[in-house]
Amino acid sequence: MVAPHEVIARSRWAVRRRTALVAAALLAVVVAAAAVSLSLGRGYVSLPDVLSTLAGQGSRTTDYIIFDLKLPRALAAVLVGLAFGVSGAVFQSLLGNPLASPDIIGINTGASAAAVLGITALGLSGTAVSLVALAGALLTAVVMYGLTWRGGISGSRLVLVGVGIAAILLSVVSYVMTRSQVATAQDALVWLTGSLNGRGWAQVVPLAVLLAVLLPAVAALARTLGLLRLGDDAAKGLGAPVEPARLGLLACAVALAGAATAAAGPVAFVALLAAPIGRRLARDGSPALLVSGLVGAAVVQVADFAAQNLPGLPQYPVGVLTGAVGAPYLLLLLARANRTGKGG
Repeated sequence: MVAPHEVIARSRWAVRRRTALVAAALLAVVVAAAAVSLSLGRGYVSLPDVLSTLAGQGSRTTDYIIFDLKLPRALAAVLVGLAFGVSGAVFQSLLGNPLASPDIIGINTGASAAAVLGITALGLSGTAVSLVALAGALLTAVVMYGLTWRGGISGSRLVLVGVGIAAILLSVVSYVMTRSQVATAQDALVWLTGSLNGRGWAQVVPLAVLLAVLLPAVAALARTLGLLRLGDDAAKGLGAPVEPARLGLLACAVALAGAATAAAGPVAFVALLAAPIGRRLARDGSPALLVSGLVGAAVVQVADFAAQNLPGLPQYPVGVLTGAVGAPYLLLLLARANRTGKGG
């Protein structure tokens, strides 16, 4: 007869094995999509030439196309999707609400409003806009936390407060856009849509540095996240520092969403989509942070490749495609919540 602890050990091993296989498959999808984006599209480079260029044996032309034009954009897509995916998974798991996503509860909107004010009122551009956007996301999160706190944080209350703050910020953005010069408003509008057009190493390097700090911090707090999902009382009984852990996780999730928005603008619905897809793929009842992050990276990478090669405009903003996919999913979530009589 098999001992109970052996059954538990085998079950845990099966879960870890499935998660590892799913993560490996998603990583292969991300790498394949990145390779296709480096090869095909405008500035075609054959796959063997892509590999030789990456190995340092390319010509001057392929070096320029790959290292100056295509590789930074491909890496930005991966990093932005990874950041949004992990951020959305943390928010939704921590608050227990499928609508608790940074693009729904106002975090991305706060970054967008700050960036628009920086572009239109202060004449900022480049890295300065990214820094202002990150600061806007963090400030919005602080305001939300202060308005939501009532001896603890309620997921539904935070969503409602966030939606209200987002509405106010969108009004500010609309007012500023209508008062701006046409050329300046056009630049701000492209940024607001969420776009990887023209993204280079100036955006990739700071985002990579931030993720190198934030992702290990989230990983370190991941065990506490699992305990917090059991409820505050159960988590306290198991020895978890509830409020410090929750605040740390929220801070990391906000910083991830803010950093991604600062690099590419508010790419719509990636954080909302990645987490539930990641949980379905993992099938282990966990927050599935790694899997959700890889789903986000794959979604942004594939969407950006499609955005570059669709007929019509020279290059669609990637946010147009993710919004077209994510909006129906949001309506489906709301319809399900209405049928079950639950708010999320």
